[in-house]
Amino acid sequence: MPEGVKHIDKWLKYAVSQGASDLHLVANNKPIIRIDGALSPVEAEKVLASKDVYNEVYAILTKEQQEAFEQEKDLDFAYQVDTARFRVNVHLERGNVGMAARAIPSQIPTMEEVMLPEIAYELTRMPHGIILVTGPTGSGKSTTLAAMLNLINEERNAHVITLEDPIEFLFESKNCLIEQRQLHSDMVTFDEGLKHVLRQDPDVIMVGEMRDLESIATTLTLAETGHLVLATLHTYSASQTIDRLIDVFPPHQQTQIRLQVALTLRGVLSQQLLPRTGGGRAAAREIMIMNPAIANLVRENKVPQIKSVIQTGAAMGMTTLSQDLKRLIKEGLITKEIAQTYVLEESLK
Repeated sequence: MPEGVKHIDKWLKYAVSQGASDLHLVANNKPIIRIDGALSPVEAEKVLASKDVYNEVYAILTKEQQEAFEQEKDLDFAYQVDTARFRVNVHLERGNVGMAARAIPSQIPTMEEVMLPEIAYELTRMPHGIILVTGPTGSGKSTTLAAMLNLINEERNAHVITLEDPIEFLFESKNCLIEQRQLHSDMVTFDEGLKHVLRQDPDVIMVGEMRDLESIATTLTLAETGHLVLATLHTYSASQTIDRLIDVFPPHQQTQIRLQVALTLRGVLSQQLLPRTGGGRAAAREIMIMNPAIANLVRENKVPQIKSVIQTGAAMGMTTLSQDLKRLIKEGLITKEIAQTYVLEESLK
């Protein structure tokens, strides 16, 4: 279907030219792009019927991908137009094919460019343990992880293995040897990829997403064996992250898992992207560093008390979301009105 390829490639190029983060194709709508968090239609285009979206999407799928989508009703893959790469999800809605394509920056960002604080450098330089980057969908988790891996690639002489679905940023080995493995094409499942990764002699392992009990359990074990593990979770705060790590296990295992988390977790960076004054997006972060006080709270199942330790842990580089929002307001990066919508439990005074 060459005509479909022309159209979908044109829309993807247009999205990049407008600085959009996403392109959506949904039946009975015009193509939609997202810029700085706001959705807007591609005005020059017509409304797409269900068959139009089907033809456009199937034009960029291989036969194997088409079969996988028809069986699973959902498909994630990477797609490239010229030098622009996209993480694409194809799905069904009310029986119609739909598509969401997330633009992946062509240049791997630096820690400075994503405005990571000094404590993030210290975490990235740790020899072993788990560092988690968390947040909702579209909060820049993959970009932050890429910046951290970029620092490792420049500073360390290490073997780095990534497990991704799909591969997003493409790394070139600098001081590190980097191997990037993609779900389905390079490994059958995340769990299988994680179980066998130790045989590949890694120093650093990046897990695109810890999805379930098996992947969380295996990742914790990898960190226990002396590896540095970087991973993401869809959680909103450090406390929720620790609860998720523990609650996914059956009750009889949770005491052991609390000990494991207290021993292996090095830090949690929870982030959200907010509309920036003057355009663009600014990252607001809650940062938790595992210290003896927090480790003790994890072991004793007193996770709700962690927030108070973070609030008083500025000397260690810790910050709550509220504290970071106040910093962003003070620096003129966001407005107080925008910040207040992200803090439900307290007022930003």
